[in-house]
Formats: sequence, C-alpha cells, structure tokens
Amino acid sequence: MDFSKLYHPSALNSFQYIALVGAIMSGGAQLIIRLLDYPRPEGYLYLYWCWLGLYIVGSLLNLFGKPSDGHHHH
Repeated sequence: MDFSKLYHPSALNSFQYIALVGAIMSGGAQLIIRLLDYPRPEGYLYLYWCWLGLYIVGSLLNLFGKPSDGHHHH
C-alpha cells in the first residue's frame, strides 16, 4: 500500500485535492473574518468536517480503488 497517496501532491486524486483546497480557502476566509472583527457565521466549523469527510472518501478511493483500463484520455 502506497501511503504517499495521502500526502504527496502529485499522487492526490480530485476528491483529495478539492478537500485540501477547500480547507485552505475556508481557513483563509475564517482568518479574514477574524481580522475584520466580524462574527463567525453559525455552523461555519462544519465546513471543516465536510472537507475532512471528502478527503477521507478520496483517500479510500485512491488507496483501494482500481484504475479502469477502459477509459484512457490522451
């Protein structure tokens, strides 16, 4: 089992990449909200749980999924 698929940027699949970018963007938005001294929207922290769930699903697909031979894009 190749665990580099969990952290190496070139080995990430689309789900993992979207989850990481989403978590980074959510963190940046939260930082801006805090710097502007606005109240954090209710339920905002649930975004991180959603990103984590998406990353876990993507990781499982990446680790245990079998690439199909039928659809090659060149």
